[in-house]
Amino acid sequence: MTAENSGAITKLSKAYSDIREQMSKIIVGQEDVIDQLLIALFSRGHCLLEGVPGLAKTLMINSLAQCLSMSFSRIQFTPDLMPADITGTDVLSVNQETGEREFRFIQGPIFHNVVLADEINRTPPKTQAALLEAMQEHQVTVGQTRHKLNAPFFVLATQNPIEQEGTYQLPEAQQDRFMFKVFVDYPSFDEEKLIAKATTGNVKSEITPVLTGEEILELQSIVRDVPVSDHQVDYALALVRQTRIGQEGVPDFVNEWISWGAGPRAVQYLLLGSKARALLNGRTNVSTEDIAALAGPILRHRIVTNFSAESEGITTDDVIERLVKETPDKDGELTSDPRLKKMFAPPATAS
Repeated sequence: MTAENSGAITKLSKAYSDIREQMSKIIVGQEDVIDQLLIALFSRGHCLLEGVPGLAKTLMINSLAQCLSMSFSRIQFTPDLMPADITGTDVLSVNQETGEREFRFIQGPIFHNVVLADEINRTPPKTQAALLEAMQEHQVTVGQTRHKLNAPFFVLATQNPIEQEGTYQLPEAQQDRFMFKVFVDYPSFDEEKLIAKATTGNVKSEITPVLTGEEILELQSIVRDVPVSDHQVDYALALVRQTRIGQEGVPDFVNEWISWGAGPRAVQYLLLGSKARALLNGRTNVSTEDIAALAGPILRHRIVTNFSAESEGITTDDVIERLVKETPDKDGELTSDPRLKKMFAPPATAS
């Protein structure tokens, strides 16, 4: 990091604390969830939030959008929603000056900075796929014309894990576009008591915007300037490559419990997320602890457990937790581990 970035780093830390302070006016608890949302925001990633009804997933996203001076839209996903309802469509209109008929593009709700895709698993894959190009390329194609989206662009989706009737599971390709899959859990007793008291009276709290779109773009650029060592890259690679069954260095429990492993995008997000996490905590250096802390939300939707794991009650989080525990985080230990050495050994070249 350069000296001229020190002011931006201070600004990022202050923005982090200010956003948390503003959101605490509305949201009780859920500190880890809010942290992951902010890490994704400053890493140019997207988030998928999963939790049972009534855990304030939608309210949390609305509150975050209010903290940012950017345009916001909410798309309620339903079984009859069509792709054009998201991206927009060309309509035939009459040019008032020439009298000629021409096609005019009407933007859909995707053309905003912060997009809430509420209950995304309630719409068929055809409509879910309308988000793929937008999330990855920050553009949509309608007809033969590509339309650029506004920057910054941030998709926050919610889904309900318990109601299966009338829902459509997100395809793996769609899930892979999300940086994080965040589990929103029940509040503690004290937190739920505060929620009950705060939401059953007449007192309403208002959120003050903290950051503009231009400031977020600047801070996103600073995050990418944070250096990472070869050791930290190797550590992220080791975590991800150990999820790929049948390859050198993969532990036995992965071959036993996993049917599909994570792709290269997982490594990218582990490194980007760890950079943002370090800066949000006032550090300019990334540690393996940052990477390990984000392994759960980044990998849980990128690996698929098999029947053997399900029959034993093993979840993807159980596999990730064991991977982190059994992967050495010290530089010398990582590259000298007998099992992992096979993973880091260069391929033999033909003589």
